[in-house]
Amino acid sequence: MITDFLLMTAAAGIEAVSDSIQSTTDIYQKTITSISGMTINEVIEIIASQIIAFGIKIFKVILIWFIGRWLAKRLKKIIKIVMERHNTTPSVQTFLSSLVDVVTMIILITMIIGVLGIDTSSFIALFASAGVAVGMALSGTLQNFAGGVIILLFRPYKVGDYIEAQGQAGTVKEIQIFNTLLKTSDNKIILVPNGPISTGIVKNYSREALRRVDFTVSISYGDDFEKAKEVLNSIIAADNRILKEPEPFIALSTLNSSSIDITVRVWVKQEDYWNVYFDMNKEIYETLPKHGLEFPFQTLTVNVTK
Repeated sequence: MITDFLLMTAAAGIEAVSDSIQSTTDIYQKTITSISGMTINEVIEIIASQIIAFGIKIFKVILIWFIGRWLAKRLKKIIKIVMERHNTTPSVQTFLSSLVDVVTMIILITMIIGVLGIDTSSFIALFASAGVAVGMALSGTLQNFAGGVIILLFRPYKVGDYIEAQGQAGTVKEIQIFNTLLKTSDNKIILVPNGPISTGIVKNYSREALRRVDFTVSISYGDDFEKAKEVLNSIIAADNRILKEPEPFIALSTLNSSSIDITVRVWVKQEDYWNVYFDMNKEIYETLPKHGLEFPFQTLTVNVTK
């Protein structure tokens, strides 16, 4: 069905162009027939008038082009000022600027074709049929375009945010019309299509100012839990990056087969998350053994019976 529809629209466009060419040919034939009965002076007069008329059209074309481009630049400036007043992201500003360029260019070309006296109906029919064919062929790309517009309007994330989407994680480097560029921690660039992102689950780790750091600290059976809790509290209090509010949380969470697991939760500013995470691991590893608290190893007890 789609193939038949595309063939029909393409045939209609070609037929319209053919009619336009035939009409132009008829006009030229009539002109040649009328010129054949004229004197040389009359022919020269007609040619001169045609040159003048064509020159006026060229002047109009140049005037329309420069005025149109000037108006487009003014419109882009106005849009930029309005966007800056409303604190719009640079991605939206770039998108609207490109959109204004494309729309004004299409309008200018259409006006110039009309001034030159070219029949635009056949070209419009051809472009319409080609547009339908291209639209069906690029349905996935158009979905990504629509997703990009949704992301730019509703801003679930912005440039610089660390997000996780479609099984990929990284810092948003750029939001394009069709893709979002993520930069991973090992300096790789990942292009994620905007269509699935706009309709899928997105984890934004940079949206909130605070983040919680979770640790699991294991000690051996027989070690004093209250002493371990006291040592952990002293480590937390010594780190100025850990916030007092919300209050740090320490609790005995699991009695495993070979260890007692303690859950530690602290709150930090978003930018301090990874530094606190790694530094706390180091401090816990170095401090607990100094207070007689051991890190257990998994053991296996074998009973042999005769």
